[in-house]
Amino acid sequence: MLVLGIDPGTATTGYGLVRETPQGSLSVVEYGVISTPAGMSPEKRLLLLYDRIMEIMLLHRPDEGAVEKLFFSRNVTTAIAVGQARGVVLLALAKHGLEVAEYTPLEVKQAVTGYGGAGKMQVQQLVQAILDLDEIPKPDDAADALAVAVCHLQSYRMRSLLKSPD
Repeated sequence: MLVLGIDPGTATTGYGLVRETPQGSLSVVEYGVISTPAGMSPEKRLLLLYDRIMEIMLLHRPDEGAVEKLFFSRNVTTAIAVGQARGVVLLALAKHGLEVAEYTPLEVKQAVTGYGGAGKMQVQQLVQAILDLDEIPKPDDAADALAVAVCHLQSYRMRSLLKSPD
């Protein structure tokens, strides 16, 4: 199974494609960020984000998508912008016909490290180890997107185990 994990944002959206092999190991197919210019109008930034997500999906044909849920902070303007970016990402995934799962930052940390209160560096180090990477993926948004994809695959495994009759 190939999962496209996304850490949405208006200025920078992280993405990571992670494949689970039939043997159960996970490997990175590609990861990176989609950056939009600060001076660009909001609607054009969102269009650019949509177009890039669609390109990534057409190129790699993921089986499922996983998106980090909005963590509401005190900055309402930032929360609204991230919410708009999430909406565009969800639209692109739906347009491509993907099943989409959403995970809170706590759920991602729990799935990757086993502890919902893990720090960013702990999550990144475990993503590096789980995906057998030579170094911690950079930038942080891409590492977060890979963590979302790993979370989805770990959750998928658990759901499959719970569904299977013994």
